[in-house]
Amino acid sequence: MTTHLSKQLSTGNGHTVPKQRHRLPSRRPLWIIVLVPLLCVLFIGAHVYPPHGYKPCYLFSSNVCAPLKDWLPPLSIRQFTDDELNSHAIIKDILSMQPVSSKTPKIAFMFLTPGFLPFEKLWEKFFQGNEGKFSIYVHASREKPIHTSHLFFGSEIHSGQVTWGQISMVDAERRLLANAFQDYDNHRFLLLSDSCVPLHNFDYTYRYLMETNMSFVDCFEDPGPLGSGRYSQHMMPEIEKADFRKGSQWFSIKRQHALLILADHLYYTKFKLYCKPNIDGHNCYADEHYLPTFLHMVDPSGIANWSITHVDWSEQKWHPKSYMAQNVTFELIKNITSIDESIHVTSDKKKEVTRKHCMWNGTKRQCYLFARKFLPDALQSLTDLFSELHGIKHFI
Repeated sequence: MTTHLSKQLSTGNGHTVPKQRHRLPSRRPLWIIVLVPLLCVLFIGAHVYPPHGYKPCYLFSSNVCAPLKDWLPPLSIRQFTDDELNSHAIIKDILSMQPVSSKTPKIAFMFLTPGFLPFEKLWEKFFQGNEGKFSIYVHASREKPIHTSHLFFGSEIHSGQVTWGQISMVDAERRLLANAFQDYDNHRFLLLSDSCVPLHNFDYTYRYLMETNMSFVDCFEDPGPLGSGRYSQHMMPEIEKADFRKGSQWFSIKRQHALLILADHLYYTKFKLYCKPNIDGHNCYADEHYLPTFLHMVDPSGIANWSITHVDWSEQKWHPKSYMAQNVTFELIKNITSIDESIHVTSDKKKEVTRKHCMWNGTKRQCYLFARKFLPDALQSLTDLFSELHGIKHFI
C-alpha cells in the first residue's frame, strides 16, 4: 500500500492526479533578443538627443513608438526662452519667403575699408558696360576716401569706427547690409575689402552668383584653440559649443540671409557680449565666428561653407600673405582661378586638413571669384594683365 501511494496521489473522489511533465523553456531566435534592447537604446537616445532642428520626443509621436511612452521615465527637455521662440518664428518666416522679383537683379558690392580704395580704376574696368547690374557701397571707417573713379562717387554710407577683433567689425558689415538692403533690386550682397581684386570678368561673376540659391559663407568646425577654444559657456543655452563655427568674414549672401542677419538680435547679442578679446582667458573675434555660427544654426543647407574670396594663409602668420607688384603675374592669377577645392586646417595639434570640392549647383566648379591681399603698388601690374585676367574665362 505504501509503495502504491508513493507512485500516485489520491484525490478526495479517489481519482489520481497524473504526474506533470517537465516542459523545456521555449527558445526565441537570438536576433530578437539582440534587436529589442538595441531598439530601446535607439528610441531613448533619440528622445534625449534629437537631431538638430527637430523637437525632442519626435520619434515617440509615431504609432510604432506609442507603447513605449507608457513605461519610459519622463525626461527633461530644455524649454526655449521667449527670445528664442521669437527668433525662431522670425527665422522660419523669413526662410519661407519667396525671393523678391526684379527685372534686373543686381549685386551689391560692399567695400569695408579704412578710407582710400587703391583699386578703383581696376574695378571700373571690371564694371564697364554692365550698368544696372551692380550697386556700390563703401564703409570708410577712418577717413572719407578721395575717389579716382566716377562709379564710386556718392557710394559712401554713414560709417562708424572699426577696430580689428572687436564687434564693431560685425557692426560695419550689418551697416553695409542695411544700406544695400533698401534697394529691392539688390539680390546678392558681397563683402569686399580695400585689398580685394576681381579674378574674372563681370559676366562670369554675375552668373556665378545669380544662378544659384546658395550663399557663399565660409564655415567649418575647428576643435582647436583658434576655433572652439574661443567659445564661451556664457553663450549657453542659445548657442552650444557643438554649434560654434569659424570662417572668413568675406561673404556673398542672398537676400533672405541678409534679412536674417539684419533681423537677428538674440545671437548677435551673445557674440557682442561674449566673443571679444581677453574673455574667459582667451581671445575671440566675432567677425570670424558670428556669421558662420549663426547661418550654420539657422540654415545649414543654405550655405556653401567656403568663401569665394581667396586668401593665402600658408605663411601661418596673424595676417594672410600680401602680394606686391613683383608678385603679380599671369601664373599667379591662373593658379588661384584654377583652384576647385576648399581647404580647412584645424588649429589643434593634429592639424587635420579637410579638402572638399567646390560644388556649384551640384557641379564641381572653380572656387574663387576674388582674391586678396594685394598692396596698392600692384595696381599697374593688375591693370596690365586686365585683358588676360578678364578675358580668358567664360561661363560654362
